[in-house]
Amino acid sequence: MSALPEDKRRPLRVVVAEDSFLIRELLTQMLDASPEVELVEACSNGKEVLAAVARSHPDVVVLDIRMPPSGDNEGIRVAARLRETDPDIGVVVLSQYAEPAYALALLEHGTSRHAYLLKERVRSRQDLIEAIEAVATGGSVIDPSVVDVLIEARARARDTRLSQLTHREREVLAEIATGKSNGAIAEKLVLTKRAVEKHVNSIFSKLDLPETEDTSRRVKATLIYLADEDGAHAQSGP
Repeated sequence: MSALPEDKRRPLRVVVAEDSFLIRELLTQMLDASPEVELVEACSNGKEVLAAVARSHPDVVVLDIRMPPSGDNEGIRVAARLRETDPDIGVVVLSQYAEPAYALALLEHGTSRHAYLLKERVRSRQDLIEAIEAVATGGSVIDPSVVDVLIEARARARDTRLSQLTHREREVLAEIATGKSNGAIAEKLVLTKRAVEKHVNSIFSKLDLPETEDTSRRVKATLIYLADEDGAHAQSGP
């Protein structure tokens, strides 16, 4: 099915959940000013957002990680609940810090329709809108800062599949995980597109990733080897 012309697309319906009044107001104003989306409800806790989803049937939910009632990882819990009850709803999780454990918890069962962004990204309306649009259409987005932390932690682990990658392949892998196309990676790293394709194929081979039509395979190339037990130990340290 071909995509609708841009001027014929309906705005994406979005529910926001954020316990900080100031940040919630910032998100509300930002989304209200964006013709690409329609803000249907703004909530302050996990219970409210689940009720809002049941009422409004949004395309995307934008969630804070830490909010009532659980406080610590409520956004991750809500995202897991929505994955089971409403798998077609995109989820954008916002975090104050680059917390690898939360990112892995969000994405361990699949990356499709999920994004993990640092809150500093909401200063850029375009970054937020692009993440909303990506998850609404089945894509995924991981904040580059989170990817950097994950890769640095895993690079310290011994005898892992990551240790088989060259320095350039690790650079390409970091760009893959942020959702860039081969062309965009080539431009960022000042390589030819053909060279990037060779690096990507080498990465998939070294990480033992079989050929598949799964569109999230490129992101999983980063997450699969980060999510194993050894990677978690390397991250937490002794």
